[in-house]
Amino acid sequence: QVQLVESGGGLVQAGGSLRLSCAGSGRTFRSYNMRWFRQAPGKEREFVAAISWSDGSTYYAESVEGRFTISRDNAKNTVYLQMNSLKPEDTAVYYCNCAQTWGQGTQVTVSS
Repeated sequence: QVQLVESGGGLVQAGGSLRLSCAGSGRTFRSYNMRWFRQAPGKEREFVAAISWSDGSTYYAESVEGRFTISRDNAKNTVYLQMNSLKPEDTAVYYCNCAQTWGQGTQVTVSS
């Protein structure tokens, strides 16, 4: 099975930036679409961004469009989420997803 390990979360001021990483393992990891989700306290998990394995096409939630960028480095089996112009409402636990496998999540906290 694919295994995912996330890193890069932390505390940042509004308007600042963070870069999340999701390192994957597994012999077929390269062939999968990768996604980021987030879950804020008291809310359901929501889609953030996705990137395809085939052509690198990206998709974003409307709430992060223009501020977040998803990318991947297949040689390193790693997916990134560059988050710029962060807002307090971006505060959540961020999870990477590959097919039916989820990372453990990394906390992002944005202060006013």
